[in-house]
Amino acid sequence: MPSECISYSETNYFTNLILDYLAQKPEVQKFYNRYPKIGNFRDQIEEKKASFSSEKRQVLVKVLEKQYDNVEISGATAENIKSLGDDNTFTVTTGHQLNLFSGPLYFLYKIVSTINLTTILKEKHPEYNFVPVYWMATEDHDFEEINFFNLKGKKFKWNNADKKAGKTAVGFLNTEGLQEVFNLFSAEIGVGKDASFLKNLFEKAYLEHDNLTEATRYLANELFKDYGLVILDAQEKELKKQFIPYAKNELLEQVSHKSTSKGLGELSNLGYNVQVSPREINLFYLTEDFRERIIEREGNYFVHDRENIKWSREEILRELDENPERFSPNVVMRPLYEEVILPNLCYIGGGGELSYWLELKDYFKAENVPFPMLLLRNSALIQTEKQREKREKLDISKKELFLKQHELINRKVRKISNIDIDFSPQKEQLVQQFQQMYDLAEKTDKTFLGAVKAQEVKQLKGLENLEKRLLKAQKRKLKDEVTRIANLQNALFPNGALQERQTNFSEFYAEFGEQLIPALVEYLNPLEENFKILTFRQD
Repeated sequence: MPSECISYSETNYFTNLILDYLAQKPEVQKFYNRYPKIGNFRDQIEEKKASFSSEKRQVLVKVLEKQYDNVEISGATAENIKSLGDDNTFTVTTGHQLNLFSGPLYFLYKIVSTINLTTILKEKHPEYNFVPVYWMATEDHDFEEINFFNLKGKKFKWNNADKKAGKTAVGFLNTEGLQEVFNLFSAEIGVGKDASFLKNLFEKAYLEHDNLTEATRYLANELFKDYGLVILDAQEKELKKQFIPYAKNELLEQVSHKSTSKGLGELSNLGYNVQVSPREINLFYLTEDFRERIIEREGNYFVHDRENIKWSREEILRELDENPERFSPNVVMRPLYEEVILPNLCYIGGGGELSYWLELKDYFKAENVPFPMLLLRNSALIQTEKQREKREKLDISKKELFLKQHELINRKVRKISNIDIDFSPQKEQLVQQFQQMYDLAEKTDKTFLGAVKAQEVKQLKGLENLEKRLLKAQKRKLKDEVTRIANLQNALFPNGALQERQTNFSEFYAEFGEQLIPALVEYLNPLEENFKILTFRQD
C-alpha cells in the first residue's frame, strides 16, 4: 500500500504549542520532563519502577480480571493483563470518550499508535514488557459529544437515550433506544461480507450489552484483541481507594489549582492558548443519577445545584474514605489519577489533549507522581487509488491538498490559466509612481499628502477588484477543473475538516474490509512525527 507524508506544520491544522512541542523548542521544554525519543524511555522506566508498588499492580490485575470476566478475551490480552502484576511490565496509555460506534476515525489512530509504541519498546528493551491500554472515559458526562457518528455524509444520532443522559457519567447509561440507530445504520451500510461484519459488531455491542461501558469495551476488544489491547474502566472502588490521598489534598488544599497557576501564566505569556483552566476544586460528586462539581464555601462542602447535599470538613473526608468511587476527577485531575493507578510510561493523545497535559507538570511535582512522556498520536488521510490518480492529474501537491478550498482553487486557476491573473507587478509599479508624488508633495505642499494617499488606496483597490473579477471569470471558464478540484477535496476533507475528525471507521471498513486495521498498524509509526497519506486499493 503506497504511503506519503507531510509535516504537521504544512497541514495548517495544528496549534503553535503542539508544533513548538514537536520541535522541542527551549521555551516549551519547561512544561515536560522527557521528550518521547526512544532513547529516553529507559530513564522513564526506572523512575516509574521506583514509584509504583507491587500492591498497586495486584489491585490493577484483580480489577481487570473482573472487568473481563464476561468478555471473550484473546490470549495476547490475557497475557498482558497477567503480566501487569510483574514489576518489569509497564503501560502505554491512550484515552477516549465512549463515542457511539467509536465516533470519528481517530479513535483507531489513537489505539494503533499505542499498540505500535509498545511493539517498538519491546524491540528496544526486550527485558521489559509493555502493555497498550485504552482508558475508557466512562466518568465523562458530556452526552452531546458522544451520542452520534458520521457515515457517508449522514449523521447517525442516539435520540431515544436514557433520561439520565447529560446528567451523570456516560458509562452508566443504558443502551435502550439504539435499535433505531442500528436499523438506520444497517440500511445505509449496505450488503456484503464487510457490511455484515459491521452490522453484527454494532448489534452485539449496543443491543446485547446493558450499558455504554460494556458496549464500548466489547467494540474495542473485537477490533483490537488480537493486538493485546487492554481496556480499562477506572470507575472502580478499589482503584479509587488509591486516589484517596490526592483527592483529600484537593479538597483541603486545592493543590491542582495552586500548583498550575504559574505554568498557565507562563504558557499564556508565551502566546499559547490555555486549554483548561482549573477550578479551585477539580472533583465531581458522582452517582448513577448525576455528576456535579464539588464546591467549598467557608469550610463546608456542597454539590453544585444540589444544595441539600452538604458536608462539614470531617464529613466529606469520611465520605471520601467510605465511598471513594463517588469522587470523580475532572479533566485536570484525571491525568494524575491515571498515573497513580497505572505503571504508565507514556500518554498518547491528540493535540488538544497534549496541550492540557503540558499545563500539569507542576501539579504532578507537587503530588510527587512521575510525569509521563507525552506523544502526539498518529494522524492520517485515507484515499483510494482513484483519488490519488485524480489528485495527480489535477497537479495538486500534498501541501496544496491541505489548503482551504478557496485558496486551493484560486491557486490552481492561476496556475492553469493561459493569462496572468496576478497583478502584483502592476501594484508595485503603481506604488512606485505614487512615491514620486509623495516626494513632490513633501517639497511643495504637505497638506497634499492626504489626497495622494487617498488616491493611491483607491487605485490599488481598483486593481484588486479587477484581479478578483478576472479570477472569477477564469473560474467560470475553467468550471470543469474547479468542480473536480472541489469534489476531490470535499471527499477527502468532509465539512472542510480533517477526515479523521469527521468520518466513522465503518465507512472505510465497508470499503476496504479486513485490511483496514492491519494496514494502519503496519504504516502508522508514532515516533515518525509526520502526517500520513495512505492509499488503499479497492477490491
